[in-house]
Amino acid sequence: MENIILIFLCLTIGFGLQFLKSFPKNGYVALNHFVIYISLPALALYYIPKIEISSKLLFPIGVAWLGFGLSFLFFYSLGKWLGWSKKLTGCLILTGGLGNTSFVGFPVIEALYGQEGLQTAIIVDQPGSFVVLATVGVTIASVFSKGEVDSKLIIKKIVFFPPFIAFVLACLLNVLNIDFPNMLQTVFQKVGGTVSTIALVSVGLQLKIDKKSQHWNFLALGLFFKLMLTPFFFLVLYKFILSGEGLIVNVSILEAAMAPMITGAILASNYGLKPKLSSMMIGIGIPLSFLTLAFWYWLLSML
Repeated sequence: MENIILIFLCLTIGFGLQFLKSFPKNGYVALNHFVIYISLPALALYYIPKIEISSKLLFPIGVAWLGFGLSFLFFYSLGKWLGWSKKLTGCLILTGGLGNTSFVGFPVIEALYGQEGLQTAIIVDQPGSFVVLATVGVTIASVFSKGEVDSKLIIKKIVFFPPFIAFVLACLLNVLNIDFPNMLQTVFQKVGGTVSTIALVSVGLQLKIDKKSQHWNFLALGLFFKLMLTPFFFLVLYKFILSGEGLIVNVSILEAAMAPMITGAILASNYGLKPKLSSMMIGIGIPLSFLTLAFWYWLLSML
């Protein structure tokens, strides 16, 4: 319950700061950079060395990679057909393809499935959502923000992207079965723990509910895809086509139903991909997801 309260509190604080003249209007830019360059690398360095590699990882990891691929096919095809701008298409691909598998996902999964479920949620988030964000996500943001493909520039951005550097280092430690000293682990955990609060305040700072906005139709489409179509896809694939059963499969499907990723929206905003729409996807998507998650949990419990 405290995590749910924190979500709404941070969004409210960020929204309220918009009306303080003493607070910089572009203050969210600094917050975004802190999340991307400091908080996310700390999370990778804390969690990834602890992950046990096995074939069971395929279901949860597939949620992030297949989900993002599905988002790309869906929104890129629609964008081409309907003549959307590249920035609009890129925004919907990022926010529709990346789920909030950690800040919203972790407390929800732990509450419903306990510590065992949380272990699966971490796999969905770290080798899954986190790596998609740091590699394919950065690529999509670069391509759709400039409208042209510069392979060397994109590779450079990925290789020097701090979360990606931290991920590579953490994977190396995992393979070598080495972890950081306890003191450093505590530091990484606490620094990584700032992701949620700072990112949500940043989203609140950018959230503007404009009834006359041209984004409402795109918002409805993006959230319908993320909250309903994506989990339906994984339900059919994992349960009926692959005949998957058990806790790992159920947690994976429920993680697919999470609201859009906060840091995915921040990435879209940083690259100028419809910042207002990306913020609305988070600000409205997170509260709405609690209703849709209840539906998917009920459905999974009936199967």
